[in-house]
Amino acid sequence: GGVYPANGGGFAYRSLAWQNLGLKICYLEAQHRQQDKLYLSILNAIRDNELTPELGEYLQARLGKKIKVVTPTKLYTHNVDVDAENERELEKLPGEIFRYPMASRGGEKMVENLKNGCLAPEILKLKHGARVMFVKNNQEEGYANGTLGEVTICNRERIVVKTVKGKIITVPLASWRIEEDGKVKAEIAQYPLRLAWAITVHKSQGLSLDAAEIDLSQAFESGMGYVALSRVRTLDGLSLKGLSPQAFRINDEVLKVNHDFRAESGRHVREVSALSKADKEA
Repeated sequence: GGVYPANGGGFAYRSLAWQNLGLKICYLEAQHRQQDKLYLSILNAIRDNELTPELGEYLQARLGKKIKVVTPTKLYTHNVDVDAENERELEKLPGEIFRYPMASRGGEKMVENLKNGCLAPEILKLKHGARVMFVKNNQEEGYANGTLGEVTICNRERIVVKTVKGKIITVPLASWRIEEDGKVKAEIAQYPLRLAWAITVHKSQGLSLDAAEIDLSQAFESGMGYVALSRVRTLDGLSLKGLSPQAFRINDEVLKVNHDFRAESGRHVREVSALSKADKEA
């Protein structure tokens, strides 16, 4: 997950809901995104505010690196750079632009919340050959949040995408909803795609990318560097366009809370380990 507050809000653990739940902390250690041990050690050092000059040199070596195996997704810290990049690249392609508006129903505020939390745009603009990213998980159809591909067909009837791994997918319409007591209170529907030549660091949270070109020269929030770099699976898949001293700073409060969570998790693990088999099964 991310390590800086989304949309300028507070951290989740400050909320009354968190404090009233009486949670038992379980700190997950297994890594599924990164199997590259060197890269994982770099990310862990950044997260713990212990990036050494030696590890930093590996990052410096990725400045200006060209990635040839797969076209990297570009990550910027500001929306204006992302929008400009995607518009430029879409304009370069020949052919007609097709527009797919998002549909919605339900309470205005809840619909707005759904839109803000959804990576799919209100108006999806596509051309044949557009670089796209899936923004929803759908294992049955063969894609996940972050799967990259290229539009091979787009018209008023359908959208077809060829993923970077060669899978051909006729993209189904997706929905995001808020339900209470089994009733749908608000819902939005859109094709689960967005243009993916570029994306913001904030919007990249939760994604796994095979390759990324990351510009952190204008990083303005602590934790941004870690969030951006940890989207990428391997060091070889990383190209850095720019860095700033701010990029790898970690919020002091987050460092302390992270330490506290680890300690709490250790206590809870010991408590569970001390239980009898019968108590565990109960």
